[in-house]
Amino acid sequence: MAVDAEIVFPVIEFHSSDLERGTERWNRLCKRVREACETFGCFEVVYEKISKNVREDVFGLLKELFDVPVERKQKNTSPIPFHGWVGPCKEISLLYEGFGLGDASNYDSIKSFAQVMWPDGHPHFCDIIHTMTTQMEELNKLIWLMIIDSYELGNRSLDMNYKTLMRMMKYIPLNRERLEIEVNDGQWIKLFNLSPSSFVFVVGDTLKAWSNGRLKAVTHRMMMNEGKDRYSMSAFAVPNENTIIKAPKELIDEQHPQLYKDFDFKDYLLFVYSDPKKRINSGQQIDAFAALSPPASN
Repeated sequence: MAVDAEIVFPVIEFHSSDLERGTERWNRLCKRVREACETFGCFEVVYEKISKNVREDVFGLLKELFDVPVERKQKNTSPIPFHGWVGPCKEISLLYEGFGLGDASNYDSIKSFAQVMWPDGHPHFCDIIHTMTTQMEELNKLIWLMIIDSYELGNRSLDMNYKTLMRMMKYIPLNRERLEIEVNDGQWIKLFNLSPSSFVFVVGDTLKAWSNGRLKAVTHRMMMNEGKDRYSMSAFAVPNENTIIKAPKELIDEQHPQLYKDFDFKDYLLFVYSDPKKRINSGQQIDAFAALSPPASN
């Protein structure tokens, strides 16, 4: 599968002067965000509100976390997929290790996690991770509002009922280090030299279904560099229990017939992770579960 470096990956700067909802600057930014999500399923967002010092503290603390003895890591368990510790394994990857922290913007959740990992509860870890998580959640909500407004959906922003799952990850080196995004079938672009103030926003399956297929759920992968571990932190918007994913009526019309059935997010999660032997390509999961008609064959 080819890696194409000539495609220009969208980079969108969030300046404070553009972030007043309802202004012309805001509307232009909303349009850029929607177009990036429809075309690529992701974009690089330059957001300086999260300070360089906080980011550096976070990655120093992640190294401490992954140095915790395995017997403590194993206590980070959860019946919900990817909400606990995942060690190197054949089912996922021998080159990956990760922790899951549910309801991560809640300080008590972070405190409970830290008390399992360290005898003293590591207050500095709790403070810094809480700061980072709440600011990443704020950024996520900001992008959600932009998508809502770009489709002129009014106050549907009030329907944002979710909790943040924070995944803290370590990738063991193997090949050349880079984050790659699949823009077309088998066509990948490399993300190098991201700004120190950047994050990558990625559209997931549920957002694709909610948008009636207008937003693109993107596949990404991490390629590694020899001799250098990579640490990463990702914030996932996980819908609250009993949340039904359904497309707004404004996004369904003759040109855009309804593509997906309404579904409970928990049912989709169980479908994806209940039986590892039945797992399919991640890009096909939402269609296999919720498509109202079979996808057209090539």
